[in-house]
Amino acid sequence: MHVFVTGASGWIGYPVVGELLAAGHEVTGLARSDASADALRRAGAAVRRGDLDDLDGIRAGAETAEAVIHLANKHDWSDPAVSNAAERAAVQTIADTLEGSGRRFLLASGVAGLGQGGKPATEADASPAHGPDSPRGGSENLALEYVDRGVHTVSLRFSPTVHGMGDHGFIAAVAAVAREKGVSGYPGDGTNRWAAVHRGDAARMVALGLEKAPAGSRLHAVAEEGVPTRAIAAAIGRAFDLPVASIAPDDVQDHFGWIGAFFGRDLSASSAATRELLDWTPTGPTLVEDIDAGAYAAG
Repeated sequence: MHVFVTGASGWIGYPVVGELLAAGHEVTGLARSDASADALRRAGAAVRRGDLDDLDGIRAGAETAEAVIHLANKHDWSDPAVSNAAERAAVQTIADTLEGSGRRFLLASGVAGLGQGGKPATEADASPAHGPDSPRGGSENLALEYVDRGVHTVSLRFSPTVHGMGDHGFIAAVAAVAREKGVSGYPGDGTNRWAAVHRGDAARMVALGLEKAPAGSRLHAVAEEGVPTRAIAAAIGRAFDLPVASIAPDDVQDHFGWIGAFFGRDLSASSAATRELLDWTPTGPTLVEDIDAGAYAAG
């Protein structure tokens, strides 16, 4: 199968490309820089130059592919509206291009924001994000609307931390705050939890989802249902030889900055349905094992 992948050289996208190539698929990756293009070519993929704002290029990539996996995102935390608008426009473009074809369209989403009040989110939980002004521009719900319009849409909901050696995501941001403040903090009593998955396990789930997931599926890339933030802080404290302390709920935003909006929430999730559907069993290191092994030491 010829698969067009956006975000192909990214943290999740690059190992996804590797999984697809190993499974015998032909891959064309969207690359916005020479370095990204070179990395994809070395891996064995073809390259289409462009970025998330290049809607004509994204349309052309989708037109010539048998399936599309959309993993790119601007992740502009200073101006989320920009990221949301770009995400919605890209998803709309891909879905319109694939309409009526029955071709597969897998897109990145997340378990964060499903909001179960401490209850782990499941694949059956619909995203509350609707419309262009919602998180990710409501792209998951937008894409799923196209199932009835002849698109084989599958939502890929990733854990808030997709961890591994060299990760520069949310846990790296929490670790950076700990180094800056001289203390590894956790919100309140530290019992709020984060779902987690190793990068390699997430990539394998995406490849399996391409082959096995029915149209309209919501897949959860979750290996650990919920790692308490106190355990995360303790591991970061060990990694950098820092004291570990509770941060009062009213002080979380001030202490952690932008990442506090996430670190102070319960973002637990289950992947029981995904594991059964895809026969997927995560085998990678746990989040705490990665922190202890120095995954965030280069910070």
